[in-house]
Amino acid sequence: MSRKPRRWFLRKRLLLPGMALAAGLFCWFLLPLCIPLPASLSENPMASPVLLDRNGQPLHRLVLPDFTRSSPVALEEIPPDLIACTLAAEDRRFRSHGGVDLLATARAGKDALLHRRAVSGASTITQQLIKLSSPPAERGLRTKIREALLARHLEMKWSKDQILVAYLNRLPYGNHRSGPAEAARFYFQKPLSDLSLAESALLAGLPQRPSFLNPIKYPQRAISRRDVVLGRLAKLESQDPKTISAAVQEPLQLRPLPENPVAPWLPNALATWGNGEVPRCTIDRDLQADVETIVHEELAKLTTSNLKHAAVVVLDNRNREILALVSSGNWRDPNGGQINGALAPRSPGSTLKPFTWLLAFEKGGLHPGSIVADIPTRFRTEQGLDAPENFDRSFRGPVSVREALACSLNVPAMRALNEVGGPRPLHELLLGLGLNSIGPDFRAYGLGLTLGNAPVRLIDLTNAYATLAQEGEHRPVVLFPALKQEPPQKLFEPQPAYLIADIISDPIARAPSFGRNGPLEMPFRCAAKTGTSSDFRDNWCLGYTAEYTVGVWAGNFDNSPMKQLSGVAGAGPIFHRTMERLHRDHAAIWLEQPPGLIEVKVDPLTGKSSATGLTTLVPADRLPLPAATTDRDAEGKVLLDPTYAEWLGSAHNRRRSEFALASDQASPLPLRILAPREGSTYILDPELPNGGLLHLATNLPGLADWSSSTLTLSPGQPEPVARLTPGQHTLIATDTRSGAKHEVRIKVEQR
Repeated sequence: MSRKPRRWFLRKRLLLPGMALAAGLFCWFLLPLCIPLPASLSENPMASPVLLDRNGQPLHRLVLPDFTRSSPVALEEIPPDLIACTLAAEDRRFRSHGGVDLLATARAGKDALLHRRAVSGASTITQQLIKLSSPPAERGLRTKIREALLARHLEMKWSKDQILVAYLNRLPYGNHRSGPAEAARFYFQKPLSDLSLAESALLAGLPQRPSFLNPIKYPQRAISRRDVVLGRLAKLESQDPKTISAAVQEPLQLRPLPENPVAPWLPNALATWGNGEVPRCTIDRDLQADVETIVHEELAKLTTSNLKHAAVVVLDNRNREILALVSSGNWRDPNGGQINGALAPRSPGSTLKPFTWLLAFEKGGLHPGSIVADIPTRFRTEQGLDAPENFDRSFRGPVSVREALACSLNVPAMRALNEVGGPRPLHELLLGLGLNSIGPDFRAYGLGLTLGNAPVRLIDLTNAYATLAQEGEHRPVVLFPALKQEPPQKLFEPQPAYLIADIISDPIARAPSFGRNGPLEMPFRCAAKTGTSSDFRDNWCLGYTAEYTVGVWAGNFDNSPMKQLSGVAGAGPIFHRTMERLHRDHAAIWLEQPPGLIEVKVDPLTGKSSATGLTTLVPADRLPLPAATTDRDAEGKVLLDPTYAEWLGSAHNRRRSEFALASDQASPLPLRILAPREGSTYILDPELPNGGLLHLATNLPGLADWSSSTLTLSPGQPEPVARLTPGQHTLIATDTRSGAKHEVRIKVEQR
């Protein structure tokens, strides 16, 4: 062989390895630097926003945009056992390789060639960190090469500790938890520093297959994986065999976080009340938890009464901050448990009556000792003739305003509303108080508005009662105090508001209807009012002290009725226990009496001042008239005007020893025809069940003498009945007191 070929051959033997070495060095050191690292690596992992209560206690760890929860930690917060277990499970040569484990890669390649499929992985922690930080990509050779190059790039820029802590904080541990701190909190309810070796090994094994190894669903799988991790750890010379053996024998003691956290409705409220941020809220965590327990326990007592749901709102009267809010009583109930009962419009029953009587104090010249009539009364409404009854279907005759409100009488409330101008002023007041769910048209409700025929939300009604407690100063409710607050509005004066509070805090006044020592009575003075909607579909109880207002609704979100359950028996016990809990640690404070109110003695039968009467508060500029001898007959019975004639002669009158009719005393009310309406047309149809009969009605039954020249009138209760015939007819009601005649013309057609 010539010398020239020999030189070329020697040069080739040197050149090829050199080129290979250069290429290897280029790929190992230079090429990785040409590929930019994932942008997300430049930022620390996001921590789940934590919603805090008013005292800084955590209420909710909210989910991140990827629906996971995370609590990133620094390296020094991660216990050595968890680091050792993680390295044993995922990358035992992490401290010695340069981002790519060449030995593991060679082994994986050999296994793949032998078995013609991927048998074992070779990804290092650094490569896994790159994968976790990169957008999802199709798994293939190209993706693996890219991750390997980026791993090299990262290893040349970051220390091993930086890589390790970034990796751990991004690791998925199952159940939508990322990072070891959040995993320890979720599975064991303990900080990382308190983890045992066995618990560390369990957590270290989960990221391999988080769903498959879920220790809550598949505890045996998780234990088997834990033991694999401990077995790998045992092969390290630095580990004590006895410690490893004890960890293997340690039983699995999971304490997963409960799925019914305190105030489960709160995260959804961020969209309603929040401004996109996660501030501290006004809820008191301890109070919230106690009220939720109260609701749960009281609902359990009433399951046989078909009561499934309840909502509670607790307000601080001064600033209207929501201290506690229970949305349904059982958030996990599949039948409406996640409906927020505090925000759902429902029929409020008698809980609107205090606002009617407040108007009567302001506009009608009444005071708590004034006498009002609880007698059969007919009202003309948009829907026709209305003859309301009290809840017990009885009428008490003359009653004081105190008794009418405290005993929640329907008829006096409707009469009072009628006297102050009908439903319009009450509708305007309720809208001013923020009860916007009643809508803009008062005519749809008529006088029944005071009985609760308009839908209201518990949170709004509770705030309206807080305005009563603050003697007319109204402001919106607050859940996130960092938000801008609106200035308060003055809706009514302190005097009538205090008189309302004085009445509904009087247990003696409510005793005739509600008895004594029931849920509405507290060990301290407390205003309280209940309400029950028609057919027992809604229970309410609202009340306040000077500091707090509590509102309770109880019922069923499917609108099914409860079994004869009133507001006292349904919502009342929840109200009672909640109010007691509020004042558990300090004495309750009652409202400060405003100036201009004085105590006078009033005869409870006449409403006039009397030295032997009952003491009541009245405005100093509205003193009752003094009692007179003409108020009573020779037997000492109080004389009533003819307005009471029907009641006096009825079975409802159980007070015959107290009252008599003054035949020479004119009724203060003018006679009005309520039915039929002027110009009405009636159709005679043989298929209709009424047989062509028309019931006549005035506002003063017994004081009208009905007649008609074209229709036959028959006696009826409480007023006559006309038998209709085709044609034009005139009906005349003659006032027996004055002889004044009132006419109404109707038309009758035959179908």
